[in-house]
Amino acid sequence: DPFLNRRRASDFIQGDTRLRGITQERMRERSKAHYEHQRELCEDYYPCEMYAYRHGYPAAYKHYFGGRRRTK
Repeated sequence: DPFLNRRRASDFIQGDTRLRGITQERMRERSKAHYEHQRELCEDYYPCEMYAYRHGYPAAYKHYFGGRRRTK
């Protein structure tokens, strides 16, 4: 029978799982923890990353980015 009812048709036709995965990844990126953003910022700045290898990422972030704002 070439014609199926709607319920049976939905059983074997699935949505695009790749697009669903991309959407979930984007949602995870938006909801990153605060320390993950700090670590990524530190990884992008080479001196901070080298400092982190020796003292850890929290100390490196505090050393390079956590101080008082300097104004001229």
